[in-house]
Amino acid sequence: MSSTDQTPQRLYSAREPIFPRRVSGPFRNLKWWIMALTLGVYYLTPWIRWDRGPNLPDQAVLVDLANRRFFMFWIEIWPHEFYFVAGLLIMAGLGLFLFTSALGRVWCGYTCPQTVWTDLFILVERWVEGDRNKRVKLWNAKWDARKVRLRVTKWVLWLMIALATGGAWVFYFTDAPTLLKDLVTFTAHPVAYTTIAVLAATTFVFGGFMREQVCIYMCPWPRIQAAMMDEDTITVAYRDWRGEPRGKHRKAEGADKLGDCIDCNACVNVCPMGIDIRDGQQLACITCALCIDACDDVMAKIGKPRGLIDYMALTDEPRERAGNPPKSVWKHIFRTRTILYTTLWSAVGIALVVALFIRPDLDLTVSPVRNPIYVTMSDGSIRNTYDVRLRNKHGEVRPFRITVSGDPALRVQVEGTPYQVVDVPADTSKLQRVYVIAPNGSAPALDERTEVRIWVEDTSNGDRASAETVFNGKGN
Repeated sequence: MSSTDQTPQRLYSAREPIFPRRVSGPFRNLKWWIMALTLGVYYLTPWIRWDRGPNLPDQAVLVDLANRRFFMFWIEIWPHEFYFVAGLLIMAGLGLFLFTSALGRVWCGYTCPQTVWTDLFILVERWVEGDRNKRVKLWNAKWDARKVRLRVTKWVLWLMIALATGGAWVFYFTDAPTLLKDLVTFTAHPVAYTTIAVLAATTFVFGGFMREQVCIYMCPWPRIQAAMMDEDTITVAYRDWRGEPRGKHRKAEGADKLGDCIDCNACVNVCPMGIDIRDGQQLACITCALCIDACDDVMAKIGKPRGLIDYMALTDEPRERAGNPPKSVWKHIFRTRTILYTTLWSAVGIALVVALFIRPDLDLTVSPVRNPIYVTMSDGSIRNTYDVRLRNKHGEVRPFRITVSGDPALRVQVEGTPYQVVDVPADTSKLQRVYVIAPNGSAPALDERTEVRIWVEDTSNGDRASAETVFNGKGN
């Protein structure tokens, strides 16, 4: 074996810079609209105000970590309602499976944050340094005053976008106008500055310098998505039976035997991943469809039909090779797998909506105090202690009456008051210590614990809620 055969295989290669050329067309326009929409939602949402009344934040979307609550317009999620967040995550996962099964890596090509911010950074780069040819020439040029000026200008603009990105993120976790004032006056908490710095640095590096390497080496989805796709999945592909053999010289001898592809490399030059779609399906392809726009533009100029590169399914290939039209798009989309994903996605969504509308405006949780499990009073009565957390989801103070059921001899005593009623502040929770007492001679045996239910009633409207627990006694 020669020495060259013993050279270890390289698992990582140095990045070759990619300079995508500007392209216009319906898919490029769609990406512009999606980029504007997603960035607009991300940057502007923390500044939307929403009047919830006194004692509540006026920010429409807020992750209130201090009070462990999440606000989204008229919806308020409490800590014990985390199942709503879990349900939304499940819906997001099922939605990703659904769209990937139907349209391939459409998420990666249009709405992934890495794609959106990379598109934005490339737009700035093109605005400062020019289109592809000028950027290639600048990259190969020696460092001089002009190159330094252009590079510094580009990097400063990237950094401003990165800082805005990190700043927008922290605004979701506290009142945005107040935090902005604190940030400008350097009185904000160090955590805010640290978070902005970390997010700004990752945005600057990922969107400006790593770009396609994030998708190829860091993101797991390209390796998972194969399990979500099959032969009916619609994805970006090259009709090689129509384009091959490719050739540039259309007036040379034998040109009549050439396919429609003129080997202009327009599809390669516009690809942000730097791949050649004509080589077939590849892990690096994010199906952004810019190659479709580029190829359609060339086909229109040379008088050939559009669609040499297009969205298509593998099951259409034998049909088109035989000269038959492809199946309807809807037949590709509506099949067993996508119907199953849609059904599951809809079921989770409906369940969350139903749960949102039927949840009560008052709630409680009961935690027995186990040390000691019971106390014998001087008059012989047995007392159990419970920590009861009362939740008032109304916008005003509500009086809650606490009672117990399960044994008619049991009675309730609320710590700090001779009454069974306790006031709970508006839209908050209150931890209240409660005693359940059994008179002398009526307490159950210790090994025969009594199951009881602690009730809370809103005396202003009669709403009730309850929680099961156990009363322990020493017996007779």
